[in-house]
This record gives sequence, structure tokens and C-alpha cells, in this order.
Amino acid sequence: MNGPLRVGVLGPVTAWVDGVPVPLGGPRQQAVLARLVVAGGRLVTTDRLVDDLWDEPPRGAVAAVRTFVADLRRRLEPGRAPRTPARHLVTDGPGYALRGAEVDAQELERTTGDARDLPPAAARSALDRALGAWRGTPYAGLDQPWAVTERSRLAGVRLVAVERRAEARVALGEAADVVPELDAHAAEHPWREEAWRLLALALYRSGRQADALAVLRRARALLADELGVDPGRRLAELETRLLRHDEDGAAPAARDVWEQTTAAYERVVAAGARTRLESTATLLRTLALTGGDGLAEARHRRVAAVRAAEQLGDPELTARVINASDVPGAWTRSDDAALAAELVAAAERTLGALPAGAPDAVRARLLATVAVESRGLPGPRGSSAAHEAEALARRSGDPAALAFALAGRYLTRFERTGLAPERDAIGTELVSLAGRHGLSTFEILGHLVRLQARSALGDLEAAQRHADAADALGTRHERPLVAVFTQWFGTLREAASGAPVADAERAYRAASGTLAGSGMPGVADGLLPLALLALRVGRGRPADGLPAADDAGWGPWAPWARPHLHLARGAAAEAADAVRRLTDPPPGLLAEVLWVLAGRAAVAVGDVRVARRAAEALAPAAGETAAGSGMLTAGRVADHLDVLAAILGN
Repeated sequence: MNGPLRVGVLGPVTAWVDGVPVPLGGPRQQAVLARLVVAGGRLVTTDRLVDDLWDEPPRGAVAAVRTFVADLRRRLEPGRAPRTPARHLVTDGPGYALRGAEVDAQELERTTGDARDLPPAAARSALDRALGAWRGTPYAGLDQPWAVTERSRLAGVRLVAVERRAEARVALGEAADVVPELDAHAAEHPWREEAWRLLALALYRSGRQADALAVLRRARALLADELGVDPGRRLAELETRLLRHDEDGAAPAARDVWEQTTAAYERVVAAGARTRLESTATLLRTLALTGGDGLAEARHRRVAAVRAAEQLGDPELTARVINASDVPGAWTRSDDAALAAELVAAAERTLGALPAGAPDAVRARLLATVAVESRGLPGPRGSSAAHEAEALARRSGDPAALAFALAGRYLTRFERTGLAPERDAIGTELVSLAGRHGLSTFEILGHLVRLQARSALGDLEAAQRHADAADALGTRHERPLVAVFTQWFGTLREAASGAPVADAERAYRAASGTLAGSGMPGVADGLLPLALLALRVGRGRPADGLPAADDAGWGPWAPWARPHLHLARGAAAEAADAVRRLTDPPPGLLAEVLWVLAGRAAVAVGDVRVARRAAEALAPAAGETAAGSGMLTAGRVADHLDVLAAILGN
């Protein structure tokens, strides 16, 4: 049975059968295959092939073409039985066609076209793969007119692909990193307005407005002096927006509507009106979804709004203010534990003060708030509130209340390791429920939950599908924080694929840039060094070169890092003492990783007691991967259990 056939023309003409390179014979024979690639699966007659292979066809040219085709068939389908039809280089009437083969040039064209409609992370990943197939001059060594024409056309496709990949990287927050690439690209292709536009945009996003405007002026002068033309619409519009500091601003019409509406609100609604509190809470919900400073501002001002509502002594108003900010969380550690505890207390007081006839949906949302904001806080209240919220929400028939209740249940479903299948089921219901009822925020959450759960279950292909779906929704609904999780997942996937440690670490460090200014300290604090340590431990590598044990950069994860850091510098006694002091990791997305770190450190210092605790804690997750966060991984849990079993004598 023949394996899949792949043909490469983005360089010398090459073919692979089942991933193994195949010699294609002499230049004319290679040219036959190349000409059929250019035809894109359509028939090329024998006469056409003769004319396209020779300027002056020799006697016997037709017979030569048939010989070339027969030999190519033997090479491309080595397992084909005699006298059976060819699968790839097929006879079609008076000529031949190439069918059923993967062709790198076609993949590049297809991906470049599709990238316009993909979310940035998916576009970048797809374009990286397609451009990675570029091996030099297309159709190298072939000088027939059709090859020269196709070579020029593909060079143009590649330029568009390079620009669309750069645009995706800028959208993903990598503007500063992509500036050198775009600078060289614009210098090499000075007539491409898109190259200048993207370079200016990347400079502006890097905080270099003056340089961005200088680039646009240079482009304008070059186009005028050399070509006698003015900049195109997109280039001119960008210059205008940069001068107004409005590169990411709304369209003028949208700004006008906003300004007119807020002015009318200020004029008409009394300053002390209760409706202002409800409107403020709704606005804060939208602000939180913008991420960055918006999320941080919304977090603090939400508490102020709830305090103000409680002072009015109207529990139903307070419930509406609390419930208006039903922003779910995708991470199990709170960004601000003190503020979260205050919100939990306010929701509990409001629940107790509501009249007996308050609707189930109102109570369900308050209980869901208790569950969501209790993540990372000690005690069982979060879990019990989540179950109560779900029961009331199902009884109410309110899909939005149920979605929020499921979000709370997800964030509290970490009582032990090995619960990824249950969280996956919650994510599945969230995606379905939210998709049916247009609840985009919860649909995104559902995909992120499934991304995390499928990562823990070792199903990275399914996790990637959910990452792509979350990215698409995030782009459509302007949810910038989605890209933080999906880009980190891409790094996890690279690490899990067996990429060299140095490459995986570079990818993690690049991904850490997405956390800066994200407004999610509960996610960001200590995540990068923890990811690097988990990678090292998962690969059996020492923790040398990582921040010191007392470095604040480790955040809350320092206790589980400390033994490995001591071991890396040969301080066995300090490592053993650090292992003895270890407490159980907090329940959450990183529990399996932290237990792996504790267990492997215990093995290294010979601490049987801690090794046994780790083995018992990890046993329910024996079939999973320590990657439940969807952002970092320490490898298969079973592998670590085997190491623990050795010291425990199991």
C-alpha cells in the first residue's frame, strides 16, 4: 500500500512518499511532474507537455513523455500492483493529471487566502507551517517560460503570506518583535504599501509613534518620487489615525454615538438615581471583558458599586448590581483575594436579605457569584454554592443564569486530581448552551474549559480545535484575553511535542509577553518560571539557570520550586528541608503540576513521607497529563508515578 504523496515545488522539485524523499530522475522528468503541478489537477495533453518541455521537440518526444510518466509512476507509487490504475499521476483522455497529492505551493496559496478570515493565533500558526515549506527559488533549475511565470507568481504569494503573518503577530502583541522583520521586508520590497503600513503599525504598537510616522512619510516620499503616485487608502488612513493617537479607536460614527449618548445620560438621569448604579454595573461588566487596565479598573470599581448599593438598603437592587457583572473566570486563582472575599460576603448578605418570593434565577446568579469569587479561597462554600446555583438555574429555565452557574461549578471542580473528564463535560454543556442562546462570553469560556480538559487528557488535537474556536469568537466579539490562553496553549503543545528544551523555553518566554498588562495577576504571577521548571522536571533536567528560590518572580509557587532550585546548586540539606516543609498544593488547574514537583523533589532527597503523599494525590490522575491548565505541562502523570513507585517499593 502506498503512503501519502507530497510534492514540493517551493524550491527544487521534490516528492515524498510516506514522508520519505523520492528521487525523480532527470530534469525533463522533473519538469513533467512540475508542469502537472502547475495545472492544479487539470488535464495536460501529451502535445502540450511536449511543447512545454522543449523549445524544438525532438523526434520521439511523445514517446519520451510517456516514458517519463511511466517512470514517475513507479517512483511515486512504488507499491502499486502491475496493470492497476495509478492513483496520483493519472491518464485522463489525451493526457495526464496529478491528483490526490499534497502540494506545498497549493497549501501556501490556500493558507494565505484563508488567513484573512482566521483569528490571529490560528492565522499565525497556519502561515508558519505554510511558509516553513519555502526551500528557496520555486521550480529551481527549470527555465521553461511556464516555470518562470509560476516562479514569479509564487514569489508574490509568499510576500502576501509574510505580511499576513506579520499582521497576525502584531495583533497578538508581538509588535516589537516583528519590527526588524518588517523593516527588512519593506527595504527589500519598497513598492509594497502593505509592508510600509504594517511596519508603521508595529512601530506604533511598540510605543514608537515618531518612528511610525517617519516610516509613513518615507513611504509617501518614495511613492511620489519614484512612481508618481499618492499612498493608497489604507496607508493614508493609518497616517491620519496615528496623528490622532487613534490607531485602535472606534470609527468616528461610533465615537459620536457614544459621546452623544453619555452626554444625554448625564443631562437627563439624576446624579443620585438608583438606575445609575445598575448602569454602572453593566458598564463595568463590559469594561472587564476588555482586559488590561479595563479589567483591573472593573475589578475595583465593581466592589465600590456593590458597597454603594448595599448602603441604600434595597437587597433587590443590590442583587441586580452584583448580578450584572456575571463575568466568568477561566483560571482557578483569584486576581485579588481580598476583593473576591468582599464580593462573596456581599452576595451572601444579599441572599439572606432577599424576600422569600425572589426569582430562582436571581438567587442562582448570586450563588454563582459566591462560587466564582470563592475560587482559591479556603473552605467548601464555593463548591456547595455552585451546586445550589446550578439546581436553581435549571429550575428557573434562564439560560444565562445556568451558564453562569456552570462557570461557577467548573471553577470549584478541583477537589482532587483526575477530574478533567468532569470539567470537560461542563465545558461541553457550556459550549452547547451558550451557542444556542447567543451567550458569547460563556461560549468562549466553554471552549477554554475544553482546551484545558483535553490538554489534561492528552488530546491535543481536540484542544487545538477548541483553541481555534475560542480565538475566532474572541476576535469576533473583541475579547483580547482569549489570545493569552490560546497562545500559551500553543507553547504547551510545542513543549509536549518533544521540542528541544531550549526551543520550548524560548516559546514560553515569548508567550509570557502576553501576560504583561493583561490585568490577570492571578494568572501571571510566577507562571513563566513555573512553566520552565515544570518543563525541566518533566524532561528529567536540572533547574539550573532559573530565578533564585527567594525571588519574588516565583509568586505563590516558590515553595514547590525551592527544593529543585536547591538541588540544582548542590544544596542537598536545604532541598531536603524544603521538601519536609511542603504543604498540599491548593486545588486548581496547577494541582497536578505542583504535586509532580513535590513528588520528584521528594524522590531526589529520599523523603518517603512526601513521596507517598504525592503518589496518593496523583493516583486519580494516572491516565492524564500534568497539563490541566492548558498553558504549561510537566508530562504524563503515569511516568512520575512510576518514579514515585520505585522509592515507595511498589
